[in-house]
Amino acid sequence: MTLRRQIATAVAAISVLVAVAVGLLVHRAMIRQHVDQARTAALTVLDSSLAEYKRSGDVTGRGAALNDPALPGRLRTLSAGGRQGTVLAADGQGESMWAAGPVRDGAFSVRVDFTQDRRSIADLDRIILLTVVAAVFTTVLAGVLVADRISRRLRTAATAARGIAAGGTDTRIGELVDGRDEVADLAAAVDLMSRTLHRRLEDEQRFTADVAHELRTPLTGLVTAAELLPPGRPTQLVQNRVQALRALVEDLLEVSRLDADAESPDLSAVPLERAVRRTVTLTGLDVTVEVATDEQVRTDLRRLDRILGNLLLNAHRHGAAPVLLHVDGRRITVRDHGPGYPDDLLQHGPQRFRTNAPERGRGHGLGLTIATGHARVIDATLTFTNHPTGGALATLVLPPD
Repeated sequence: MTLRRQIATAVAAISVLVAVAVGLLVHRAMIRQHVDQARTAALTVLDSSLAEYKRSGDVTGRGAALNDPALPGRLRTLSAGGRQGTVLAADGQGESMWAAGPVRDGAFSVRVDFTQDRRSIADLDRIILLTVVAAVFTTVLAGVLVADRISRRLRTAATAARGIAAGGTDTRIGELVDGRDEVADLAAAVDLMSRTLHRRLEDEQRFTADVAHELRTPLTGLVTAAELLPPGRPTQLVQNRVQALRALVEDLLEVSRLDADAESPDLSAVPLERAVRRTVTLTGLDVTVEVATDEQVRTDLRRLDRILGNLLLNAHRHGAAPVLLHVDGRRITVRDHGPGYPDDLLQHGPQRFRTNAPERGRGHGLGLTIATGHARVIDATLTFTNHPTGGALATLVLPPD
């Protein structure tokens, strides 16, 4: 149940309970008042009629009677015992308030009609019912409006928070949520978290770029020095490690540019099959290419090379042969037959310097990060899953022209 429905339901339940309780109290109070008034009127008539009967022996007064056969048995018993009393009772003539007292010849009684009082009570009950319904409707409507406002502001805050989680750390919820209540406090806290996160991400990106730039100059000298070493096995090992370090620094620089959103695509129209086969040739890897449907696409060929090249290299490095590249229109899939992507990558996506599982082999975790960054630049969708029959499966969907 949504928060709006919970608040509306709670307000409705409380309103009904309060209205019913107040209605019952008013109803009981009005009945007591009318009964007391009828009892007082009956006793007044009884006293005056008794006085006249004792003085003259005549039965006078409204509703007065001597030994009335309709007199309730309780009053007849009280009169026989020498006491006065009143009883509200119904008979064939309607509802009446009876008052009776003892006399020498039996029981002297008076009857005051209570029908009009009962009608007044019924009219009051209808008014109370209408008032209760109107009050409940008004209260529930007000509760729904208040709950809707709170719910709408919370949904706005949740949407903005999801945007922050998706990478939009410059989003500010406080600009979308007004007021000075707890929801506004929550928005301010999320904004503070967003600003802190944004600042830390900028510091991390700046640190990565600075480290890569600072390493580039001494690395250039190291590459030159390695090339001057005399031929031999030790020299080859040094040169290989220097080239690996150089590739790592270049990858770091590329990641920093992608993180800073400083890249823009250079679009051109190319046949997708030809572009894919060109990328496979450039990698020099053993890849089986399958083309179901070829299509002319408008994309950045260099970035497409980087995306597919990194996916294929990752499949060979961390997966197992055969590696299949399948083209179906604008949809490209790269599948290996290894252990598949680890759960952490499937849940959170590629992360720098994390290969997530020892069985996936060596690496710095930058290849898939770079591929994801370039896919974002060309507005393509890159997803990572595991094939039902085994192996890692990366799917690249190019945007429409």
